Amino acid sequence: MRESAPVDVIGVVDTMFARYDMGAEALAELAECPGYGQRFTTLRRTVPGFKDLAVAAKQLIETEHCRIVVALGMPGSAPVDKTCAHEASQGIMLAQLLTSTPILEVFVHEDEADDPAVLAKVFKARSRKHARNAYWMLYEPDQLIARAGRGVRQGFDDAGPLEA
Repeated sequence: MRESAPVDVIGVVDTMFARYDMGAEALAELAECPGYGQRFTTLRRTVPGFKDLAVAAKQLIETEHCRIVVALGMPGSAPVDKTCAHEASQGIMLAQLLTSTPILEVFVHEDEADDPAVLAKVFKARSRKHARNAYWMLYEPDQLIARAGRGVRQGFDDAGPLEA
């Protein structure tokens, strides 16, 4: 008897512009999730820059039937990069609305840390944690509920909850 193909596809779209292979980190995290290869598989696309993420994510949803997409990019530190990141974010939000499918925007800004080693850790942590969030959104939403209001961060240390 032939095994059936995985039911779901989680899309990962990243950029060449980023100074870290965010897509590889997201895929590695998803490969560690329960059900990888049986319940779901992954599909990666790479685009030149973060302004191209929205269309690539929308295409993954519409043509490859991804149930969720993790969109990873790195805006630079110049003011124009901040503006472009905002516009790219608007495109990602529009793609979500047009497809009724979650697209998790994962940006690491080049100026989040001056030390390249610290910045690399932020890239790794944020890419992996958001990939895990995508998995939880599909299969274990109670994991997210358990963390609500806890000041959980992706990339840096958690901020912690505020006490009343």
